[in-house]
Amino acid sequence: MQTDLSSGKCEACSKDATLLSLNEINELKGQVPSWIVFHDDEDEIQKLACSFSFMNYKNSVEFANKIAKLAEEENHHPQINLEWGKVTVIWWSHEIKGLHMNDFICAKKTDLLFGSDNK
Repeated sequence: MQTDLSSGKCEACSKDATLLSLNEINELKGQVPSWIVFHDDEDEIQKLACSFSFMNYKNSVEFANKIAKLAEEENHHPQINLEWGKVTVIWWSHEIKGLHMNDFICAKKTDLLFGSDNK
């Protein structure tokens, strides 16, 4: 399944799309090592999350806006938690209530956006 996530494009995800298997998740996780896979007990859904640190609120807001733009471009929308000096991004596929390739593609692109901000 080795896929270059940074060049991937999200595909429309229907209710009958297949959730990623544990093996697929573990393989893809190697390309986004700072992200954690967790089980949201409230929603009973597996999600992918990462927090990004910034020196001030302005930079946090700017990064959150870049993620919002990415979400619109990919037509795949995360939860974005904005705080002073910190942005937490959580990806999952709402239609299938779990993790899909789209989530890992967007996680990788989020990492790339963060990296370009911090060069």
